[in-house]
Amino acid sequence: MEVTTLIRTVGLDLLKPALPQRQLDGHKGTFGKLLIVGGAVGYTGAPYLTASAAVRTGCGLVSLGVPKTIWPIEAAKCVSAMPFPLPEKNGMLAGKALPQILEKLDGCDVLALGPGLGRGRETARLVWELLKTEKPLVLDADGINALSGHIDLLDARRGRPTVLTPHEVEFARIGGDLSRGDRERAAQDFAMAHGCVLVLKGHRTVTASPEGDVLVNTTGGSGLAKGGSGDVLTGVIASLMAQRADALRAAAVGVWLHGRAGDLAEQELTAYSVTPEDVVRKLPDAIREILE
Repeated sequence: MEVTTLIRTVGLDLLKPALPQRQLDGHKGTFGKLLIVGGAVGYTGAPYLTASAAVRTGCGLVSLGVPKTIWPIEAAKCVSAMPFPLPEKNGMLAGKALPQILEKLDGCDVLALGPGLGRGRETARLVWELLKTEKPLVLDADGINALSGHIDLLDARRGRPTVLTPHEVEFARIGGDLSRGDRERAAQDFAMAHGCVLVLKGHRTVTASPEGDVLVNTTGGSGLAKGGSGDVLTGVIASLMAQRADALRAAAVGVWLHGRAGDLAEQELTAYSVTPEDVVRKLPDAIREILE
């Protein structure tokens, strides 16, 4: 069946009602509990950036499960999040980490899976098992790569809030079709076929829903073209989901905030000098623009 693509750009009219409200009498539990699973030897920055962005975007409690070898690094860096060590093999998370992850996840609202995870058979199996969770899920980086050849595991999540955040290479690995050069239609086709919210990163990032909604972002520039920027985006989206935003709204608002924070960092530092940490630092200014 032919599907008409109705493309909307993401503006403040959409963002204002979509940003989760802050209750005056709320406490840290009110504003969501997020579990981030990722990290590997050589990839210590990714989970830290995801956690930092999640806290900065308002999540009440952020836990961070990482391989035990890098846990001391994360513990030293993450002042506002709570890293904990997990079993590992060859510097990456091992399959026997699963029971501890599930125990921690039981007390959390959302799982962000993949930042800095690394690529290996055992970590892929871990991803496959965690995809079975009933919890809302944001899948990024090597969490997405683990779906290559196993897209049926994503299909099985239909009906459960699931956000994927691939760049174009990752998108192609899991069956995304960009051969027509139409990013909006490719994102829509994938989201509808697999029952997920698809955030296709790049210039004018496209967010598509299982129902066929297509939202094109207009913020962000070349200052975001740095390793670690995607980890920040994952943290923002997962934080908003933990604060009870639905998957599409969390993705659309998260992409806009991430891009706008990058724009503000560029104004201060130039596109050459922006780092992902600068983007995290500018998130409050981007949030303020929605609130005003």
